[in-house]
Amino acid sequence: MYTKIALAIAFSPRIEALIAEVKRLVLLFDTELLLIHVGTKTPQLEEKLDQLLQRHGCDKLRIKVLWLEGKPVKMILKACEEEKVDLLVAGALKQEGLFKYYMGTVGRKIIRKAPCSVLTLIEPKVETSEFSRIVINGTQLEFTPQVIEQGLEFSKIVKADLVSILNEIKLYGLQMGTAGEDSEDEISQTRRRLVQNEIEYVEKIIDKLDKGNLKINIKVTGGKWAVELARFCEKTDANLLVVGDDRRLNFFDRLFPHDLEELLSTLPCNLLIVKK
Repeated sequence: MYTKIALAIAFSPRIEALIAEVKRLVLLFDTELLLIHVGTKTPQLEEKLDQLLQRHGCDKLRIKVLWLEGKPVKMILKACEEEKVDLLVAGALKQEGLFKYYMGTVGRKIIRKAPCSVLTLIEPKVETSEFSRIVINGTQLEFTPQVIEQGLEFSKIVKADLVSILNEIKLYGLQMGTAGEDSEDEISQTRRRLVQNEIEYVEKIIDKLDKGNLKINIKVTGGKWAVELARFCEKTDANLLVVGDDRRLNFFDRLFPHDLEELLSTLPCNLLIVKK
């Protein structure tokens, strides 16, 4: 699924947890690892990084370290593109801290402009995170089949216990479909029909895919979509939310036109952004 995974590192208190997390992913996906640090290379930092890598048994991995100087966003994105990175792993902060992080210059631009998929870990752990309960955004968009395909492939490799594909009833469709209905029974029937249409949309996609031994649930809901995604992740105690981004400069615009801030300020779990 991935041939090269990159980790943007800063020598912060969470660097050890991030190295442990990315080592697990590299082993699971049998891939190369690219470490990117934007800042001055010193003998002290080089020694510290070597010690961390040895402590976590990374000396046997295929690793390349880039020490770059310049503007962090520009250098990280350039490295990902030139090195043909498939997945960029980054740490993030939860709730209000996360909002400030992503609305800040560095985090926001990296996510918007990354040429590859991005995995943000809100609470990286030295003992590594679980991805046992995964939620995939299944709302009908041109890019959704690829999001579902990659989400299921990721789920198989990390051996997820449960995968939920969450789809939405378009509120305008429900309103138009029930505008001329007179009885509650007729409105309920219209709603059931719309729900069934969304389920069948997902079923047609996954029927063509190798699902392995995954347990997959298809759920349908309605409301403000970013809010519903976050709420469903919290309700199911999800470890990972998988969404898609098919327009590099307009991240989340098609998915959450007005709800970006709400989602990022209360992100309930780790986030995998599948890039086209």
